[in-house]
Amino acid sequence: MRSLLLALLCGASIAHAEKHPGMTALIAEIAGNDADRAAVLTVLLNRAEKQPAILEAIARPAEKTKPWFAYRPIFMTEARIAAGVNFYRDHADLLAAAEADYGVPAEYIVSIIGVETFYGRIMGNWKVLDALTTLGLYYPPRQPFFRGELIQFLNLPATRGVELDLVSVQGSYAGAMGLGQFMPTSYVKWAVDRDGDGKIDLWASPADATASVANYLAEHGWQSGMPVTLEMTPGPGARRLRDTGLDPVFPLSQLVEWGYQPSAAVDPQTPSNLLRLETAASEYSHFAIFNNFRVITRYNRSPMYAMAVHELAVAIAERVGE
Repeated sequence: MRSLLLALLCGASIAHAEKHPGMTALIAEIAGNDADRAAVLTVLLNRAEKQPAILEAIARPAEKTKPWFAYRPIFMTEARIAAGVNFYRDHADLLAAAEADYGVPAEYIVSIIGVETFYGRIMGNWKVLDALTTLGLYYPPRQPFFRGELIQFLNLPATRGVELDLVSVQGSYAGAMGLGQFMPTSYVKWAVDRDGDGKIDLWASPADATASVANYLAEHGWQSGMPVTLEMTPGPGARRLRDTGLDPVFPLSQLVEWGYQPSAAVDPQTPSNLLRLETAASEYSHFAIFNNFRVITRYNRSPMYAMAVHELAVAIAERVGE
């Protein structure tokens, strides 16, 4: 009976194989000669819906359309700081353990979750299957990336034993999931079963979610005890740099030679780079950015995102320490 059902599914799939462009090739890539797997994938992808609103949203992310002085107030609010302090205190033991194991300060774990989902209040209301199908099959600018994420998502239950209803699970318009908004590849590579219940739950398990964020940052090179960023004051005749990227390729002493004075003492040989952010219309502040700043941008490539995470983390830590 099961073989007959699968045969019927496979037969139905042929008629609908191109509900989405490239769907047949995608199924073949994942399933190979496994007809049962192909049938299941066909049913799943036939239930996915293209979402034009997602294509519109991804074309205008805040990190690319807003200057820093407009982007910063989205995250640096009293409500987000206060909620971060509460999250920190509610999960102090979990955060202390994660910090001890991974070397990532608790406030940065909390801040990532705060920026990503407001500590779980805003985890996204898009079906992840719809989001990744839309971006993986209908968004040429980043199609290879999102197609890969779609494949990882469809394979999640098999690769990590994740208990997800792939049809209904919700996330961001880009397909990110849970408290820390992990993309499927991140789920596969860096998510952690911290509470030891045999499954990874990034939605309802603060232990799994906080440890997974810490593991992600640690695996991307977080250096315990090292700085993230440092405000620099340009002196008269300070050298105006072209975009030098985000990698820390200059010793801090080089920035000083170029006419920028640090606001606190940091080893002059610490690898750094210079970041300029618009703090008001045509007004700028300058920052030395270090390896740990670069690590945060592995989560989201925007330097404004990384600065928001840093400033929120500092504000939370100051409030917790009061």
